[in-house]
Amino acid sequence: MSEKQPLCALVFLTSLFCSTCSHGTRFVHSAALDADGRYNIKWGFDESTITFEVEVETRGYIGFGLSPTGAMSSSDIVIGGVLNGSSYLLDYFTDSNRKVHKDPLQSYQLLYGRENGTHTVLAFSRNLQTCDDNDKVITGSTVRVIWAFHEEDVGVSGLVYHGMNRGRKSLRLLNPGSSSSIPAGTAFFDLQNEEVPVPHKDTTYWCQIYRFPELKKKHHVIRIEPLIQKGHENLVHHILLYQCDSNLNKSEINRGHECYHPNMPDSFFTCETVLFAWAIGGEGFTYPPHVGMSIGTSIDPVYVQMEIHFDNLSLQRGTVDSSGLRLYYSPSLRRYDAGVIETGVWVSLYHMLPPGMQDYITEGHCTQECLQESLDSEMPSGVHVFAVLLHAHLAGRAIRTRHFRQQVELQPLASDDQFDFNFQEFQPLSQERIILPGDSLITECRYNTKGRMNMTWGGLSTRDEMCLSYLLYYPRVNLARCESLPEITGQLKFIGVKKIQEPVTTWPFVIKSPKKYSNLSFTEAMDKYKWTRKRGKAFNNIVRKLPMNVRCSKIGQDEWSIQGMIVSPPELKLEQTSAAVVTCRNISEIHCESSLALLLTACLLLILQTCFPL
Repeated sequence: MSEKQPLCALVFLTSLFCSTCSHGTRFVHSAALDADGRYNIKWGFDESTITFEVEVETRGYIGFGLSPTGAMSSSDIVIGGVLNGSSYLLDYFTDSNRKVHKDPLQSYQLLYGRENGTHTVLAFSRNLQTCDDNDKVITGSTVRVIWAFHEEDVGVSGLVYHGMNRGRKSLRLLNPGSSSSIPAGTAFFDLQNEEVPVPHKDTTYWCQIYRFPELKKKHHVIRIEPLIQKGHENLVHHILLYQCDSNLNKSEINRGHECYHPNMPDSFFTCETVLFAWAIGGEGFTYPPHVGMSIGTSIDPVYVQMEIHFDNLSLQRGTVDSSGLRLYYSPSLRRYDAGVIETGVWVSLYHMLPPGMQDYITEGHCTQECLQESLDSEMPSGVHVFAVLLHAHLAGRAIRTRHFRQQVELQPLASDDQFDFNFQEFQPLSQERIILPGDSLITECRYNTKGRMNMTWGGLSTRDEMCLSYLLYYPRVNLARCESLPEITGQLKFIGVKKIQEPVTTWPFVIKSPKKYSNLSFTEAMDKYKWTRKRGKAFNNIVRKLPMNVRCSKIGQDEWSIQGMIVSPPELKLEQTSAAVVTCRNISEIHCESSLALLLTACLLLILQTCFPL
């Protein structure tokens, strides 16, 4: 008998004992994976392991998996159920052709299973890093969970195809968002469209101005959640809430208009300071107990503009929308007033991505100069960031907000190596981060433009691109935007542009020489250039070193003196790694030892909570 056999035997006996005592355990996080609530999961985790409980409306088998894309191919899956009173669970993986294979290394450990007349419940655990190439490593980034079920259990003949009982949902398993719990009876008000006609085009930004409730004293908004009209979950891409000039004409209240349109009323342009941001796939956001959005005082928002981005890619006709936001507020004040800083790349055509690129990197700088001037004046002791929303469009693949102090890199404020355009929400930080005067931030976005034939431009459409991070922080200071934009001259020089037509009277401006670009707009010239992957990579290296235009804006339409200054990107020092690397030694040894640890931990919880109730 090998020295590992007694250990593995103990694992088996422990699992048997645990299954006899289990009626459930407590889990910190939960989610419904389908719109009808037939498939629900709960989970909890520590620094090395994660435990799931799935409850599904079936008496047959349950499938649960982790996918790189949300599709079946190349996925890490488990299939289990309860058959004749005994629970079972097997670890599988799929190849690139979606064929299912039993995993030689069974990394998932069944903790318990039960069923009644309508539902089946399974609980199982695994390591975050299993050292198995067929398993997906679970990190703090977005995870695309896939699910399926069938009315029959797995029989001798194998799996029965699940048919339409399947789906996918993106989650952050290790950073699952804020709790939705607030005191019962908390007052709220809604900012909501009233049957707005959605135009027959792929991208529309709709703006409407509202007045906050008239309050006799200060209150704090403690939670904001989306009100998405049923059936419009894929139509409403994002909602931004802006603070407007408090002297706004009251006749503009509840007036709606297409945003950024030549005929948009002038008063709409006074609404520039972001108060809150929500994006597709996200849930609501609950502020931490010591922070809230202040309303009701002389310096607080009176009028706000709600901007809704309709992403009508299927060009539906006759659609009307009544989506919006719900804000919960309380007279019980928190200690700090929250603010939002928009950081990243200033949205502009000067932000451009060549076609055919597997991995193109854009950097938006919140510069040392901007944070030095604004925080020295407003809050020399610094501000505390407690949540971050990372935002890009369809070409986005990964985003992180990097933090530097004296040019030395600290841990990222936030990151997502598996960015999902259809799942964007505020990520609460596990530990609040202080931003000091003289610090700097870089919002770094990685894009894939392989399937595109022309340049991708910075802009509002989902086919355009953005690279932004919204920082929720306290105490509130007079800083709304801290962004940058690479100078256009160096970008044009790369493709051989020598002169532009001056004075500039059109937008995009027009090229004068050389002859091959003469009388073309700069966007047309960029598209005419014969891009290759090698040229695209060289262009990327140059753009990241170009001088940049600084945007450093106050609340409203005022600016800090650094606004518009041209600065060079900083020379950065040693980059810190974000996490320790797991060393995979003898896999069977790790598997057996970790299985025992998982089962003993789970069983101890179950024994204490169930077998020996208080």
